[in-house]
Amino acid sequence: MQRKLFGLTIKCIDLRHLIILLVLVICSCSVDKEIYNGTLQSAVEDQEIVLNNVIACAASNQNDGRTSVFLYPRVGATNIRYFETRSLDSDKNDFSEYDEFDVSAQDIFNGYLKRIETRVDEGIWIIVSFEEDEKIHLCNPIRIKKDSKPTEYLPDSVIVTNVDTTMPRFTWSDGTYDDSVIYFQVVSDENNDLLSGTYTYDKTFQYYDTTNVVLNVTREDPPELDLSGAYNFTLMGVSEDNWVNLFAEVPFNLQEN
Repeated sequence: MQRKLFGLTIKCIDLRHLIILLVLVICSCSVDKEIYNGTLQSAVEDQEIVLNNVIACAASNQNDGRTSVFLYPRVGATNIRYFETRSLDSDKNDFSEYDEFDVSAQDIFNGYLKRIETRVDEGIWIIVSFEEDEKIHLCNPIRIKKDSKPTEYLPDSVIVTNVDTTMPRFTWSDGTYDDSVIYFQVVSDENNDLLSGTYTYDKTFQYYDTTNVVLNVTREDPPELDLSGAYNFTLMGVSEDNWVNLFAEVPFNLQEN
């Protein structure tokens, strides 16, 4: 005797085998994270917290349907955690509305920054945290806009000039979205080590002139660039609710006259 199951024709099987098959099908459809038994409210209960003290933003990935959450873990930060609201109607400021999920943080720029890749629904708010000096530090809530405003990957939006000096200048233009309020720039070397990490309100940055820099995550004085060196410029245009509208990665070489 044959029956149809999930669109497949199979021979009649006993109940035990059917249960095993159901478990396998369910597992194959699961997302790449597991919920903890707890909320952000329970995580910070009886703890000293510091609000709006983690630099973080989120972008939709270009091809795989996931969302990347980028954060800057200050030296000494530990126990990075990830929370998201359980519904579109949740109050972003109500910690009891955030569930914690088990995710892993990957190194980017050789650990200078971290990235969490996960699947999260449109319109959800997320918060990431870490521990530092026996306090729990939280980022501003981040609004997920992967469907309404998918991140634009536009390397051609960046123009590199002054490449015959050790102080190249980078200028760029917005893409479709014009609500970016701040821009994050990283200059890295061919080994992917971060040389400078800066934020500007302007659509321009010159290495390494901090005249228009409004936030700086460069830990040490960056080195002078080598006129024969190969480098990379990474840009994020970020909205007021910490969604990345614009993402660009541009390799560049300096040239001697």
